[in-house]
Amino acid sequence: MKTTLLKIPEGRILSIDALRGFDMFLIVGGGSFISSILALSDSPLSQALRAQMHHAEWHGFTVWDLIFPLFLYIVGVSIPFAITKRLDRGDSHRDIVLHVVKRALVLYFFGMIMEAGRIDELGGLRYTGVLHRIAFRYFFTSLIVLYTGIRGQVIWFVSLLTGYWLAMTFIPVPGHGAGVFTIEGNLASYLDRMYQPGALRTEMYDNEGMLSTFPAVATTLLGVLSGHGLRSPASQSRKAAGLCASGAVSLVLGLLWSVIFPLNKLLWTSSFVLYAGGWSMLLLALFYWLIDVRGYRTWAFPFVVTGLNALTIYIASALFDFGRIFTVFTYEFSENFGTYSSLVRSAGVLTVKWLFLYYLYRKRIFLKA
Repeated sequence: MKTTLLKIPEGRILSIDALRGFDMFLIVGGGSFISSILALSDSPLSQALRAQMHHAEWHGFTVWDLIFPLFLYIVGVSIPFAITKRLDRGDSHRDIVLHVVKRALVLYFFGMIMEAGRIDELGGLRYTGVLHRIAFRYFFTSLIVLYTGIRGQVIWFVSLLTGYWLAMTFIPVPGHGAGVFTIEGNLASYLDRMYQPGALRTEMYDNEGMLSTFPAVATTLLGVLSGHGLRSPASQSRKAAGLCASGAVSLVLGLLWSVIFPLNKLLWTSSFVLYAGGWSMLLLALFYWLIDVRGYRTWAFPFVVTGLNALTIYIASALFDFGRIFTVFTYEFSENFGTYSSLVRSAGVLTVKWLFLYYLYRKRIFLKA
């Protein structure tokens, strides 16, 4: 199989596609594959690493908690490139807004299709979810980028994080008071229970609830600011170093803030935005340095193929059983591997998904909202 990349448009930063693909690789099967490998050993180290492939139950941070904010961050990185490209070719602000609205509505529509399949599980239709959150964040962030400069975007970023912290800390919740960050006593969960239409993800709160929408926009804006850095006239090495330095500062600020506003993905706390954003910047710096600065592209090919059709594989994995396809063609041969059966099956299903994406890649079929 020849791993030659299709012609890359001039000026395209391949590391963005690769990092998006790496993130999606973990979501659609890579995480299960890694967990299957770690499950082969019962050593304390293996078990500790395996625990990182699950979300923190409430406060805290694991590798798996980085998956969604990393994707939103990458969405943000791409926005300055997309909007500048449209402005350069002569699109009006009205044209761009219509494009943004259309894309957001398509994302939300796909999100509703996915949630409709879970009505029995939730007891009713849920109007929020992963794609819904991406749609809202993309919409609001794009408008901020279109109508403000970098200084305005920084002000929005700081205001969203500070405003959310102030609201969560000082607005009292009936029966609990102010500044309570327990599952039932925090402001965001209370607003979800009282005012959010449709079913909630859990009885007490919604993962993608109303109030946490605001700091999630900040996550995407952090990606926008990184995107501006990559578009700057600085040398590639300086850009990579800048991402590293910014990531380190963001990590430290997130940890410091977590002392009074705990790291919590489900609440999408301001400290979580900074901490997850720090790791996101460091990962982008690594991918950018390896792929775009040093020119090491071959290893990234599987991730690029995945990243160019991230929306496709996310929706397809939710709507279709790729495991059944694997079983049809292998006649359940993975069950013959004993202890390694789970590993073989997870690797096989992941391969089926990637071959599907590779076919689309070769045919130049890319689903974009």
